[in-house]
Amino acid sequence: MKALIIGAGMGGMSAAAALKQQGIECEIFEAVEEMKPVGAAISVWSNGVKCMNHLGMGYIMDKLGGPMLSMAYQEAKTGQVMTQFSLAPLIEAVGERPCPVSRADLQSMMIDDWGRDKVQFGKRIQSVEQDDNGVTAYFEDGSIAKGDFMIAADGVASTVRSHVIGYELERRYAGYVNWNGLVEIDEAIAPAEQWTTFVGDGQRVSLMPIADNRFYFFFDVPLPIGLEEDRTTLRSDLKGYFSDWCQPVQTLIDALDPQTTNRVEVHDAAPLPHFVKGRIAVLGDSAHPTTPDIGQGGCSAMEDAVELGKAFSETKDVESALKIYESNRKDRAQELVLKAHKRCDVTHGKDMSVTESWYEDLKLEKGDNIMAGLKETILGGPLG
Repeated sequence: MKALIIGAGMGGMSAAAALKQQGIECEIFEAVEEMKPVGAAISVWSNGVKCMNHLGMGYIMDKLGGPMLSMAYQEAKTGQVMTQFSLAPLIEAVGERPCPVSRADLQSMMIDDWGRDKVQFGKRIQSVEQDDNGVTAYFEDGSIAKGDFMIAADGVASTVRSHVIGYELERRYAGYVNWNGLVEIDEAIAPAEQWTTFVGDGQRVSLMPIADNRFYFFFDVPLPIGLEEDRTTLRSDLKGYFSDWCQPVQTLIDALDPQTTNRVEVHDAAPLPHFVKGRIAVLGDSAHPTTPDIGQGGCSAMEDAVELGKAFSETKDVESALKIYESNRKDRAQELVLKAHKRCDVTHGKDMSVTESWYEDLKLEKGDNIMAGLKETILGGPLG
């Protein structure tokens, strides 16, 4: 049995690893000649780390994961700590630590784990066909591939998705712009082993430690879509948006490299009616584009892969297995999309009275409520 995997990102490589465990041959096709991840890093929470362990790639998390041992929120303009607490109780409760990692390093190591020479790059899919016997992929370079089924992990702008759901999915703007990148750890900005977030005015600045003495940072600002800005004005833009914020934020802006800092208008999409059509299934961002507000986008793709593998462990009938995958993933994945969208609105001041109330709650927070929410999300995954 052979699967065609469309996309060599986190979702595609996780799916290939899961299917390989079930003795299924996989051919992996990636549209670009060279992988250039969107975003500097990613927060892989404990459920994602468990998935990586299950898929035989836990060593990657051990190598790349930063020592994120505590969490804090600080007031934007004064820098005053609103709440600060250890994540040890959460880690003990869920049985695994969170691992913020470099996105580029993660994708590269996942591809290397599979075998870089076994991934076909420069294969942008144009169309697909299927019948009772299998699937055919047609690529823009004129080549064709045939397999017993297809897993489309070709991202938020998926080409295959419209074949599965029957229409072009419209992405929805989440209302804010995100700048993200990597800087050397500087404790004048934030503690080296802490996830630190400065909040105010519906904006936020956040830092997470990753491997090799680096912070993953991001800035969020509610802005109209389509605003023209570029790298030449990036630092001055941020200085303007955060002009009266505390000194650690100013130090971070001074330290970042505009040439390696990404600017992203954040989108998600309404839940899909289904993930599967016959012998073709969507997975990861192609199935459930989400905002990054609860840090579950990558984790959700990894969970998809685990459930895909479990489905084929139950039956080798392709259409039955894909239906099991869909049944076991659809509600959970879409719940995370909606949860992230709701958190996005609170964090980014869609209703400032709600956001201001959240700020007040943070001043009373001891960590229990935040960790309870994280625990619920983590333990809802396929590996508990």
